[in-house]
Amino acid sequence: MKTATFVYPWDVIGDPDAPARIADLGVRQVTLAAAYHSTRALTPRHPRHRVVTAEYAAVLYPPDPARWAGREPRPYAAGRWAPGDAYGEATEALEAAGLDVHSWVVLAHSSRLGAEHPGTSVVNAYGDRYPWAPCVAQSAVRDYLTDLAAEAAVRPAARGTELESCGWYGMAHLHAHDKTGGVALGDAAQYLMSLCFCATCRDGYAGEGLDPDELGATVRRALEPVWASGGSPEAGWPAVEKLLGAGAAAATLAWRTRAARTLQEAAIAAVRAAAPAGFRILLHADPAPYRTGANPGVDPAHILSVADGVVLPCTGGGAETVLPPFAAHARVDTVLAANFTVVTGMGGSPATLAADAARARELGATELRLYHAGLASTPDLAAVTKALRALR
Repeated sequence: MKTATFVYPWDVIGDPDAPARIADLGVRQVTLAAAYHSTRALTPRHPRHRVVTAEYAAVLYPPDPARWAGREPRPYAAGRWAPGDAYGEATEALEAAGLDVHSWVVLAHSSRLGAEHPGTSVVNAYGDRYPWAPCVAQSAVRDYLTDLAAEAAVRPAARGTELESCGWYGMAHLHAHDKTGGVALGDAAQYLMSLCFCATCRDGYAGEGLDPDELGATVRRALEPVWASGGSPEAGWPAVEKLLGAGAAAATLAWRTRAARTLQEAAIAAVRAAAPAGFRILLHADPAPYRTGANPGVDPAHILSVADGVVLPCTGGGAETVLPPFAAHARVDTVLAANFTVVTGMGGSPATLAADAARARELGATELRLYHAGLASTPDLAAVTKALRALR
């Protein structure tokens, strides 16, 4: 199975040993961040630093002035954590080590965008804005994300791209200094807390036959027992229907699915129009259409009809649930990349990677993704190397 690992430019720039170290893991490809959200990242082997703080969501290359002149919103250039063409510099070093480079593009996830343009953010049923989560139903947001996808994906020398957060973001976030765990929210409560009530979405719900004011009140009533009891572990779409009512649940999902689907179609079309022949486009995805976040929910049959494949969250037994729905619609050339966290401190299990990958292959996976060569400890990387040798 072809294997790739995720990497940030700052893992490579300034560390002349990094490209060879990554190649020696046994991977053939690096999925290199070209547009990324704010983060604080450990660099445990870098000769010059140990922690990199990316202060806001940014592109890690110089954005095209002609493309963005006079436009708002527009992408932010990175600061001192990835100055200039950090993506291009890292690409050159990785290619010199014999590695293929594909771009890694995070789209609907930007706290700075929400802070500077609050009208673009998801608004929950209580009127709270989620500045990290742009509302993907809004035309200005969609235009921005579509152009960002084309520019950030099709970097010089990139052979393909992986689009993350190409869909709805919601309540769950891992935001800076998150303190939202006091009440445990299962799938159903997360969905209700992720429903957007901006003006565009209110009109969308009305178009589905719902009164948006009544819907908001229904959401708040449904969540009252969750706050009172200390949480709700309920998962799955039937749990959403139980809280919201089957009719209202279906109508909200219809609106949100249409908004996400048309954004995905537009983003993929924009990348294809800008890319050379053979350029491969994958989406990070989840087969449950109501899910939000880095792996937004999609309809497997639809997304595989427009993209070349998907990257699927498989850590912790996730392969059993996420791979079969996509495998059922895969073509001969479809990429189903099973993504495993290999950082023990982040919940990964590099020691079981060989067995996990073998099981993913049985379930239909055609490739592996490893998250993340720059963040992993040296013992974790040693375990990865051993696992990939076993798989060969």
